[in-house]
Amino acid sequence: LTDTQKIGMGLTGFGVFFLFFGMLLFFDKALLAIGNVLFVAGLAFVIGLERTYRFFFQKHKMKATGFFLGGVCVVLIGWPLIGMVLEIYGFFLLFRGFFPVVIGFIRRIPILGSILNLPGLCTLADKVGESNNMV
Repeated sequence: LTDTQKIGMGLTGFGVFFLFFGMLLFFDKALLAIGNVLFVAGLAFVIGLERTYRFFFQKHKMKATGFFLGGVCVVLIGWPLIGMVLEIYGFFLLFRGFFPVVIGFIRRIPILGSILNLPGLCTLADKVGESNNMV
């Protein structure tokens, strides 16, 4: 890991923390705005500006990018609930190719793997893990 990637991991981590804390405090728009900016900046630091641009602006991901970045703009304007709904939808569209990898990784972790094998969660995890759209 380079120093830039370490900084990016920190920014992304703080971004996720601020997003979670902002939602916990009834969609506080200031915390959500800070979290959005930190998350996107951290992603750019981790994978680089050019790869970030190529990831977000692929032809088949334009709808997802529109929802995600549109949600960020709506949160920054001051409508946090609507913006977060748009962002979450765009996030799932953007990163759905990673979900099978994440589900497979979580299933190998001792305690979390047992939780994912519970009857209701097992079918949900199987449905999420069978995504055919790779990145």
